[in-house]
Amino acid sequence: MIGLSVRRVEDRRFLEGSGRFIADLVLPGELHCAIVRSPHPHARIRSISIPPHVLGFAGKDMAADGVGPMRAGWVLPGMLEVPRWALARDTVRHVGEPVAAVFAETLAAAEDAAEQVFIEYEALPLLKDESCFRWTRGDSAAVEEVFSKAKRKIEIELVNNRLCGAAIETRGAISTGDTLYCGTQAPHHIRRWVCEELGIDEGKLRVVSRDMGGGFGYKGKHYPEETLVVWAARRLRRPVKWIAGRNESFLSDTQGRDHRTKAELAVSPQGEFLGLKVQTTADVGAYVSTFGAAIPGPIYSALLAGVYRTPAVFVEVSGIFSNTVPTDAYRGAGRPEACYVLERLADKAARELGIDRAEIRRRNLIPVSAMPYKTPVGPTYDCGNFPQILERALAISSYADFEARRAAAKKKNRLRGIGIACFVESSGVAPSKLAGMMGARGGFYESAQVRVAPDGSVTAYLGTHNHGQGHETAFSQILSQSLGIEIEKIKIVEGDTAAVPAGTGTFGSRSIAVGGSALHVAAGKIIEKGRRIAAHLLEASHADISFEKGFFEVSGTDRKLSFAQIAGAAYVPHNYPHDTLEPGLDENAFYDPPNFAFSNGAHVCEVEVDPDTGRAEIAAYWTVDDIGTVINPMLVEGQIQGALAQGIGQALYERTAYDDGQLLSASFMDYALPRASDLPDPVGELDQSQPCTHNPLGAKGCGESGAIGAPAAVMSALLDALSPLGVTDLEMPATPHRVWRAIMGR
Repeated sequence: MIGLSVRRVEDRRFLEGSGRFIADLVLPGELHCAIVRSPHPHARIRSISIPPHVLGFAGKDMAADGVGPMRAGWVLPGMLEVPRWALARDTVRHVGEPVAAVFAETLAAAEDAAEQVFIEYEALPLLKDESCFRWTRGDSAAVEEVFSKAKRKIEIELVNNRLCGAAIETRGAISTGDTLYCGTQAPHHIRRWVCEELGIDEGKLRVVSRDMGGGFGYKGKHYPEETLVVWAARRLRRPVKWIAGRNESFLSDTQGRDHRTKAELAVSPQGEFLGLKVQTTADVGAYVSTFGAAIPGPIYSALLAGVYRTPAVFVEVSGIFSNTVPTDAYRGAGRPEACYVLERLADKAARELGIDRAEIRRRNLIPVSAMPYKTPVGPTYDCGNFPQILERALAISSYADFEARRAAAKKKNRLRGIGIACFVESSGVAPSKLAGMMGARGGFYESAQVRVAPDGSVTAYLGTHNHGQGHETAFSQILSQSLGIEIEKIKIVEGDTAAVPAGTGTFGSRSIAVGGSALHVAAGKIIEKGRRIAAHLLEASHADISFEKGFFEVSGTDRKLSFAQIAGAAYVPHNYPHDTLEPGLDENAFYDPPNFAFSNGAHVCEVEVDPDTGRAEIAAYWTVDDIGTVINPMLVEGQIQGALAQGIGQALYERTAYDDGQLLSASFMDYALPRASDLPDPVGELDQSQPCTHNPLGAKGCGESGAIGAPAAVMSALLDALSPLGVTDLEMPATPHRVWRAIMGR
């Protein structure tokens, strides 16, 4: 079953309208919640007046009940963490921060009541470069020595634009007081943090996240509304329901990226990369969100060696506060930012040295013979054939024949360009020991439980969470392969802390590499228990029992029992030696990865620009990805295409914009998502020649590769198209207006 494009088993219920999303849940006696949010980016709360006929609460009510502050899930050394509350208490620090909450029998009544709450504010000056953290990696002295001797230095300044997640389903949270229903990628993390703030035992709160219409990283983080609805439900002794409106999402969902970077590359006259130094200022927003410091700090900085054998690298990241929505993980989470820096530098070095862009990469790629390769910024790549990946991408894109296509476009008054992006991704997030050393407040293992029923059907419980990836299909394929049973006999359960006692969740391309590995280990325990049962039933030595294609056999004989027969016998333990063989067939496994799984890839993009309007269109796009063992090629194709859409969106369309702390892009009239007609039909290949060496499946992550490679590949192609006009730099998003101004020299 592994390697087959099995049709997604979960899609039927979605197509039939049987999905269970947060807004679909209706509880008897529920109250609807409307949140009064700050209109000011920075202000002191002077007073809050809630009319007597309005059922509502403010921060002082939560304080009176001893509700504690929200804390970041990853705390860097020396990091300043500004207190953040579910409802603001004295000060608001961004437009959209929750200040009061009102409750009514209907949503319309709650929204009307919210308009009657009067809050007096005293405006405060906006924050300017207030430091949150400083994070460094690499050897500064070694880099300075290299730069002091280098004859050529390539400098670049970049902006990685701030983005909004914009999932099809907005956030929501519903609570009965002892159960919290919310759309989250990490139910166990949310349970822990909400319970910490409310001062209750984790066993007293169940968190359930059923179907979810997209997550993209930002739904894996802890939000004020989760604590608010649990507290309010416990206080009011009625279920409480809050569903975000789209405008509310723009004002309150964590946002991504927002880097300003100065980078310098020392090169030899032949284009050999000698040294790299990077200085990045990362805007964390008004507060440090769950992983808000980790993304631009440990995760981004760890990938700034990329796929290149640069001997000396030094990275300095300065996290700063601003009066904006907090930033956190967004698809790719640090890896697109690192790729963009390196690939823009590689292109500029090629241009200044007069070397072809593909050739300068060839000269610097880490060879397969160097694996495992320890980078100057810490990580050790266990495997990967980066040169092979690049050459294949160049071949399928007919890179060598591009000039003919450029000439044909010129005849149509179009400017055509080609771009390349090579990248490495740290998927799996992460060895718990390493994460703990860098400030994580939790582990990054994954759990799996496999329960076999007496009829041979199987239910698997995992700590991961599906929000569009196709987990029910992929995990069923892993179990089908391991146990030799039909997919139809397998059920996958995720997203419920009552069913799955412990877990980490789905983010950072970790579900198959970590969750799938846990499932594989648990299935192995089931097989081992089955061998012991078979040995007892067949009156054979345990060592003589083998398992293959769903049958337990006595080696060298025709005596065998099917998996279903063993399952039935496991629950009818007649004459079992109970001191050595327990009844039942039910096993657990925890898997903590010893290292990241390093996916990698090469993307090639071609764009055409209309010089009269500045509009850029993706003419063609090619991908070659190494994600290790592929469980389901169809699911991988879908993941890559979805991530490409978001990467292309960043390059050409999307930008979260603030002016004096006021959000200017608070609706889809102002925040431009790419439409289907804006996106290419990519041509992609998967290279499985380098499976991960340290997990049992050989798997690497795939969910973020498109978002990592696309911004760099698209901008590389766009600048190549504009190069005949002398345009050498553009900021993302390269909107038609921005491109047109560059063409006009303005």
